[in-house]
Amino acid sequence: MSNSHPLRPYIAVGEIDHVHILSENVGALINGEQYSDVTFIVEKKRFPAHRVILAARCQYFRALLYGGMRESQPEAEIVLQDTTVEAFSMLIKYIYTGRATLRDEREEVLLDFLSLAHKYGFPELEDSTSEYLSTVLKIHNVCMIYDAANLYGLSKLASTCCMFMDRNAQETLASEGFLTLSKAALLDIVHRDSFAAPEKDIFQALMRWCRHNPAEKHSEVMGTVRLPLMSLTELLNVVRPSALLSPDAILDAIKVRSESRDMDLNYRGMLIPEENLATMKFGAQVIKGELKSALLDGDTQNYDLDHGFSRHPIEDDCRSGLEVKLGQPSIINHVRLLLWDRDSRSYSYYIEVSMDELDWIRVVDHSQFLCRSWQKLYFPARVCRYIRIVGTHNTVNKVFHLVAFECMFTSKPFTLEKGLLVPAENVATVGECASVIEGVSRCRNALLNGDTKNYDWDSGYTCHQLGSGAIVVQLAQPYVIGSLRLLLWDCDDRSYSYYIEVSTDQQQWTTVADRTKVPCRSWQTITFDRQPACFIRIVGTHNTANEVFHCVHFECPAQIFSHKDEVSEESVSSTQSHAAQQGLSAAPRTSHANSQHPLTEQNRRGPQQ
Repeated sequence: MSNSHPLRPYIAVGEIDHVHILSENVGALINGEQYSDVTFIVEKKRFPAHRVILAARCQYFRALLYGGMRESQPEAEIVLQDTTVEAFSMLIKYIYTGRATLRDEREEVLLDFLSLAHKYGFPELEDSTSEYLSTVLKIHNVCMIYDAANLYGLSKLASTCCMFMDRNAQETLASEGFLTLSKAALLDIVHRDSFAAPEKDIFQALMRWCRHNPAEKHSEVMGTVRLPLMSLTELLNVVRPSALLSPDAILDAIKVRSESRDMDLNYRGMLIPEENLATMKFGAQVIKGELKSALLDGDTQNYDLDHGFSRHPIEDDCRSGLEVKLGQPSIINHVRLLLWDRDSRSYSYYIEVSMDELDWIRVVDHSQFLCRSWQKLYFPARVCRYIRIVGTHNTVNKVFHLVAFECMFTSKPFTLEKGLLVPAENVATVGECASVIEGVSRCRNALLNGDTKNYDWDSGYTCHQLGSGAIVVQLAQPYVIGSLRLLLWDCDDRSYSYYIEVSTDQQQWTTVADRTKVPCRSWQTITFDRQPACFIRIVGTHNTANEVFHCVHFECPAQIFSHKDEVSEESVSSTQSHAAQQGLSAAPRTSHANSQHPLTEQNRRGPQQ
């Protein structure tokens, strides 16, 4: 018989796989009296079974049937009280065949089946059943499924249920299933910032739950209500008559509401991880600024001097700005901006968020930094409805231009220091919108293209004449960095000396590496105390072969583990160790910007001796 049947998995030559036949043959023994030596009784129905099969498939049954207990006796009958006939039938089928049919079964049966998988130790069955349940979530069953997921510690299924309830919060509160939630599950749901229903609706749903579950302690449940988010009318006419909260609790809520900043209140907001909320799909709109329609259209390619961006005039009092209103209060911690970048201009700006357009909290402040192109911004998670982007500087004119705006909640880890991102990956790349703004190369941005192999006498490096000019890299936005990595041109045995400075404004420079008295060659790894930087200036001071400083590759922060195949790393370490012994690793010092001079024509031909 051919082994190429389309329904069979591919089998390597010389291998036989008849698992499907084994499953059919063993499955034929289900519920058969022949050869059976144990019987399970569920709701008065008898299930003949075979000890050896049960023991082979399940450690629980192995211990039960061969552990010396009463159930180990021949022809034992075991009564199971905690399951149903339908669920146990499905389990027996799975044990004997490895198969189970979940579709068309009632949720109650599936949850009983999930309970058996958990109790008897079938983790793969538990995972598969959980995955199926996550696809059939509805308003009428999500609370019941969440309760089970919570009980059995199924975090992925519980998370999926939470996300479903978040997106349907008011319908969930009104459902019958909400009343049957366990107290633990109820508290977990309502405690979350992302369960974003009006607080009045949450209070009334919890009041119904308390009446449906009179034996439970109600003070802890009602303590989850965020009373300061309710209006005075709601507190007096809805909360007070219920008698579930003391008059002091109501008065405290009124006090907090009247004395707190609006943005300090513990708001709830929609949470949709890793999805841009600033789109028409989610009801977002631009409500302030000029040429509003371009900002949220998703087009990040087609823009020029005349179209494809939104803008506002830059004013000293910052009265103007671009303002986006989200479809509903949302939890965000990540914003992406595309600043107009068809030339070399840079911008400064800040971003604020608000719930009521009156009280604003600044979450990003780049008003003292020069930024360009794509901005990837992070901040502690905030609930907001309005987002305002205010440009404070443009190096070309007095207008702030923004091509695209995105905001979302990301669960990806990030590190902030004084409000600035501390990157783990190399941000000095073309993909991260860094650029070489000073230095000479046959290929623009050759220093940042990641190519550390293809360079020779004529190409693949960036250079400047010793004694004038420098190599300057501009990062897209300010980062807090503590390391750099260079590849000096090393196709012969020449060595270089150099120093490196960083700046946020191209005016004040801080020296982070001083190798002016050390012969250096090939790969250079430099570490220093972390500090903000938008610009990195590499200044060569000596070349043993000619009057030009040549650099092949630059990265920050240093990606030390991404270049394990480079054999020259050891020589770099020894060079830097020698420098440290001589006390040449300078402490950071600050200087004013040096004058910039172009490379003379004589030295533009590459590193020829």
